[in-house]
Amino acid sequence: MSRRSVCLLAAPVLWGAECHSVQMIEPEGEGRRWWPRWRGPSGQGVVEDGPYPDAWSDAKHVRWKVEVPGRGHSSPVVWRDRIFLTTSEDGPRRSVLCFQRHDGKLLWRTDAPAAAGEKLYWKNSYASGTPVTDGERVYTYFGSGGVVAVDFEGRAVWHRSFGMVTLYHGSGGSPLLYRGRLVVYQDQREGSYIAALDCATGKVIWKTPRQEQVGWGTPVAVRACGQDQIIVSSQDRVTAYNPADGRLVWWARGNTFETTPTPVVGHGLIFCSSGRAGPTLAIRPGGTGDVTGTHIAWQSPRGSPFIPSPLVYGPYLYLINDMAAIATCLDAKTGNMVWQGRLGEAQREGFSSSPIGVNGKVFFTNDQGETFVLAAGKEFRLLHVNRFGEKVLASPALVDGVWYWRTEKHLYAIAS
Repeated sequence: MSRRSVCLLAAPVLWGAECHSVQMIEPEGEGRRWWPRWRGPSGQGVVEDGPYPDAWSDAKHVRWKVEVPGRGHSSPVVWRDRIFLTTSEDGPRRSVLCFQRHDGKLLWRTDAPAAAGEKLYWKNSYASGTPVTDGERVYTYFGSGGVVAVDFEGRAVWHRSFGMVTLYHGSGGSPLLYRGRLVVYQDQREGSYIAALDCATGKVIWKTPRQEQVGWGTPVAVRACGQDQIIVSSQDRVTAYNPADGRLVWWARGNTFETTPTPVVGHGLIFCSSGRAGPTLAIRPGGTGDVTGTHIAWQSPRGSPFIPSPLVYGPYLYLINDMAAIATCLDAKTGNMVWQGRLGEAQREGFSSSPIGVNGKVFFTNDQGETFVLAAGKEFRLLHVNRFGEKVLASPALVDGVWYWRTEKHLYAIAS
C-alpha cells in the first residue's frame, strides 16, 4: 500500500474518465507517524512492519494496564505521548478521555454538552465512534450529542449539533479528517445527511441530504482517477461525493439493508462489504451517475462481515463472517476464493473488532477477547490464539512496536 504524501494540486481529470487508479488518502506530515484515526494512518488496518509482538494475554507482554471509566466501543487514537478515547456513563453522559502513552495515566476528561440518549442496540454504546486528531485538536462524533472538538489540554473548542439521531440502534460511525474539514454522515429514519465542517470553527461548509435511512459506517477519502472523493458504503448502495461541495458523483447498487464495514482500497478497486453476511462489492473507480452495470468488477455472493471491516493485505482481501466465525481470503483482483477457515466457536455477531495486517500476519479478534493470529498468504494457517480474558469490541492502535487495546474495562499497552 502506498505511503506517499498526497499532493495538494492535481491535473484536472474528468469525473467520468476511465481509470484504474485508486488509493486511500492518508494523513500528511506528522500524522503518518502516529495512529490519528480509525484504522490508523493507512485508513484500513495495514501497519508498517515493526517489533510488534504476535502473542499476548492479560499478563504476558503487558507494558501497562489501566481502567477505563464508563462504557464505550470506540478505538484508541494516538498522537505523540497522548492516547484519546471516548466513553459514556451515568446515562448518556459522553466524554473524551486523554491518557499518557508511556504509562497509561489518565490526564483529563472532557464532557460533551448534555444531550438525550438515542435508542441503543446491546452491542452499541453512546461512545462507539472513534475520535480523530490533527495534532492540534481532537474531534469526536457522539450521535445525538453532536460533534465536539477539544484541544490537547482538554479545553472545549467548539460543538456542533445535528439534532436527535432517529436511527434504531443509535449511531456508530467515526468522523473523517480531510484537508482542514471534518466529514461526518448519519443515515436515519428522517433527515439523513453527509456534511463537512470547518475544523477550526465547526462551521458547516456543506451539507448534502441522503436518501439512505439505515447505516453505521465511516466515510473514507480516496484519490481516484486523479480526483479526490468521499466514499460512503451504506444501505443498498455505495456512494461517492465531491469533497469540495458535497455533490453526489456516482453510486453503485448491491449492498444489503444494514451496512457497517468501512470501505478499503487496493489493486485499482474499492472494496465494500455489507449486511449480515451479505455480498462484498469490488468497484472500479471513475464514472458518474449509476455505475452499477459498468464499474462493479466482481462481487462475492455472501459470507461478508456485518460489523468488522475488510482488510487488503498483499494480493489478498481478508474478511470475517461474524455470523459464523468464518474467515475468508479472496484474490483481491478477481474475487476468486483462496481459502476459508473457522476461527473459534461459531457465534452470531461474534466479532466486532476489525482485522490488522502486520509483519506478514493477519489478526482477527472476537468479542470474547480472543485474537486469532493467521499467517498471511494463500493457505489457511492458524498460528496461535491470544486471550485477554475480557470482552473486546474495539480495534487496536499500533505505534512504535506497541499494541494499544481497549477491552471492556481496560486500556492495555502490549509490547515485547
